[in-house]
Amino acid sequence: MAVLRHVDWEWIVVDDHSRDDTFAVLQRLAALDPRIRGIRLARNSGSHIAITCGLHHAGGDAAALVVSDLQDPPELLVQMLDRWRNGAQVVWAVRRRQPGEKHHTLFASIYYWIMRRLVGLTDMPATGADFFLIDRVVIDAFLAAADRHVSVFALLMWLGFRREFIEYDKQVRERGRSGWTLARKIKLVVDSVVGFSDFPIWWCLYAGAGAMVVAVVPLIAAAVMYPATASVLWLLTALVIGLFGGQLLALALIGQYVWRALDEARRRPLYAIEAMARAAGVSAAVAGDRRQ
Repeated sequence: MAVLRHVDWEWIVVDDHSRDDTFAVLQRLAALDPRIRGIRLARNSGSHIAITCGLHHAGGDAAALVVSDLQDPPELLVQMLDRWRNGAQVVWAVRRRQPGEKHHTLFASIYYWIMRRLVGLTDMPATGADFFLIDRVVIDAFLAAADRHVSVFALLMWLGFRREFIEYDKQVRERGRSGWTLARKIKLVVDSVVGFSDFPIWWCLYAGAGAMVVAVVPLIAAAVMYPATASVLWLLTALVIGLFGGQLLALALIGQYVWRALDEARRRPLYAIEAMARAAGVSAAVAGDRRQ
């Protein structure tokens, strides 16, 4: 933490139920320095829930997210702190470029296009931003939202507040492999879209009406022109299949909204903590825990 040597800081590391020795290392570090704390989740819950857990336990006037893959340079925190001290409530580090495999870059481009153009979060950087510093008032507003299927970055963008952006070059991953699987990417898209927009429901309406027109008009034309041929049966079959498939798609989209309403109503804990690492004699209150 040399970059924060002139700052009163705490370092909270959330171990999202990893399979390595991360938490054992955290226990050793926490025993040496009361400013270091480790939180191990009882199950792998995903990066966004892990971030939310960290913000629940952050007790300072501001909090910064730095992922553990070392692709985001910690030295940038100095500039972010300066912007915060000058009045910015949210400081985003925006990627100028993102090294990595082409399909990761393509997915990111599509995701941010959807969020900007379709969801309506027009301030979200087109190249992406997942390294940030936020003020205490923003932390409290974020936690008050209490979204279960949360997209942290989308929610922070939606909340507003005074924002500033700093550009940087994301570094190449030197060790390990990303746990950012295709399934998690798809879930992020669904959570982000369903959580902040109703446009899929409207698209179901428009697509359904359009499909009926496209399917019915040729069917009527074929029935008039070729009433005795098999083409009518073929077109009728295509119509039934098309409408049935469209209904299933519409039900799946609407079901995502219904499922999230049910999940919110059940009020299950967002995460469960298996263990915590902190220096001996440091209580939760002194450490700054803010559980909800």
